[in-house]
Amino acid sequence: MITYNDLYEYLRKERYSEQLQILPKNFIQEISAYIEEKKAVSSSEKDMFSEAAIKTKKQLENAVSIFRELMLRRRKKILNLAFVAAETGISKRDFENMLDFEKTIFDRIISSMEESEKEIAGFLHGRKNSEEKIRNKMILFKKDTSEFPGTNGEMFGPFKQGEIANLPAEIANILASSEQADYVEEE
Repeated sequence: MITYNDLYEYLRKERYSEQLQILPKNFIQEISAYIEEKKAVSSSEKDMFSEAAIKTKKQLENAVSIFRELMLRRRKKILNLAFVAAETGISKRDFENMLDFEKTIFDRIISSMEESEKEIAGFLHGRKNSEEKIRNKMILFKKDTSEFPGTNGEMFGPFKQGEIANLPAEIANILASSEQADYVEEE
């Protein structure tokens, strides 16, 4: 069972070290049990103004505060580790010191950063972003089509039979369903 002093010591080590500190694997469960125990003791005190009740309540408040600061410091370190890992490709440093949910957070951050890097690389190589590819569709007009308004008031056309256009997906779907155009397969 974790104690108030243990919790304070974990925070002290985390505060004064650049590396992520080792916590017990069942740390979150132990903290949860500790807080529940303190809540039970403080609520069961008959005299809410007794010295023991006030001390227990203050210790509970401080423990929650210490726990929040500890988790904040760890998240900052995880963000920094993820940044370094994304830039260097090395991601194993301090990984073994992470709790299970922290490893999940780390992996998600790395994944998001890699996606961002792919988007940036796409822009640099002249490709449009993936969101625009989803929003727009290439169509081949089967008939001459006069100018028409889009969903937000912008005007499109006129288009001649055989012309290809990259239009918003919603408009392309309407034109395809009305047999005015066909979709063009993108590579």
